[in-house]
Amino acid sequence: MSGRRPAPVVTEIVRPGWEGVRDAFARGQAEDPGGAQLAVRHGGRTVVDLWTPGTGRFGYGAAPDGARGADGAGGTDGAGGADGAGVAGGVHGTRAEHARRTEAGAGGDAETGYRNEHGAGTGGGAFRANSVGVLMSVSKALVAVCAHLLIERGVLDPDDPVARHWPEFAAAGKAQTTVADLLAHRAGLPAYADDPAGLPEAPLLEPAARVRALAAMSPVWDPGKAFLYHALTYGDLVGEVVHRVSGESVGRFFAREVAGPLGLDLWIGLPEREEHRFVPQRAVRPDPTPGQVARAVERAGLAPGDRLATSLRASSAELARATASFGTRRGRAAEFPAAGGIGDARSLARLYAALVGPVDGVRLLSAATVDRARTPCTDHLPQPGVLHRLDGPDRSRFGLGFELPRPGAPLLGEGSFGHAGAGGRLGMAHPESGLAVGYVCTVMAWEPSAGPDPRWMPWTEAIGKAAGLGGG
Repeated sequence: MSGRRPAPVVTEIVRPGWEGVRDAFARGQAEDPGGAQLAVRHGGRTVVDLWTPGTGRFGYGAAPDGARGADGAGGTDGAGGADGAGVAGGVHGTRAEHARRTEAGAGGDAETGYRNEHGAGTGGGAFRANSVGVLMSVSKALVAVCAHLLIERGVLDPDDPVARHWPEFAAAGKAQTTVADLLAHRAGLPAYADDPAGLPEAPLLEPAARVRALAAMSPVWDPGKAFLYHALTYGDLVGEVVHRVSGESVGRFFAREVAGPLGLDLWIGLPEREEHRFVPQRAVRPDPTPGQVARAVERAGLAPGDRLATSLRASSAELARATASFGTRRGRAAEFPAAGGIGDARSLARLYAALVGPVDGVRLLSAATVDRARTPCTDHLPQPGVLHRLDGPDRSRFGLGFELPRPGAPLLGEGSFGHAGAGGRLGMAHPESGLAVGYVCTVMAWEPSAGPDPRWMPWTEAIGKAAGLGGG
């Protein structure tokens, strides 16, 4: 008996025919000591709403005492590829036999749950159904939705030069860079600084300073001719266009035009009144050191003084600083559009459902706009410089602001779109089936270079079977 691992507590709302998703979610979380939420909508209605506070046990190779989460965690971000200089850690180990316990109400009390060891003033107990957490790069989809709303209203066009709306951006050879280049990670601005140490902490936490830095920089490659994941800069590039066109910061625009009408618990900049619901994230491994990142960049074939090498190192350093800031009230309150979104799985599923159909009378985007957003925009392009030699079947794929399916992040299969986030968060939709899914976790465990997150695989297969996708 002492050798058996406690089963994850799963509290549920599951409609008939979707019970397999509940069981698959429990299997996927069996090795995860942290909490997680999974929400699924089909045809606009909720069919699955699950959460678990986790096993609370960090003693089996997941998160040792020295591991750092949002209070000091880093690692590569969700889209994989060279954005984190190829430095990533391990994934969960083998699965274990487990049982499932379900409860009707607010099950999973603090005695059985993952406890917040880090934050006075934060949620402080088990991860619950109404808890919220950092979304990391899932946040990029929130920014993309704002841009597509403006495109649909006719005040923004993907083919517009960015400088038409943001005149300062024309500096340093960027006059012809288009809005589509920003949305599809083709702009050649993967970092804020031409220094391997990246932008220092003080300006990095100041949105106006980040925007000024991007406006002044020259692109690392010819915009539109190659692509590479813009781990942090994406949010300020697209977000500043939203700001210039709408007159509001992207966080305020999202709150007024998206979260408000749909009643979402999603924020780009967490209000202080919601701090009590916040549960920090926790990493399974420490950040790569600057030396490790530098060596990984050299192994990719880039000379130390190469500007692309400098940008990769800077991006990794900036991402680590930004992620660490999410463990502070200042970092959570700040608008970090590419990675600092905060919310829950239920709201992610509701957001994606409103992209592909009406939700309580609200539909955010037309079918034509969604089709444009999920049209591949990088499949025909190489990665810049010598990184094209690393291209393979699992390289990142982008539409206009959204990730598209690939082996390491298959989403809901062909035709689906969404965005993964560092550590394993995920939001996605499949327009043809009417599926919309949100998944939020507290343990940052996904290693993109190793393939899909093992926590995803059981329930994504079960969702496909329940919805009749792929002949299942």
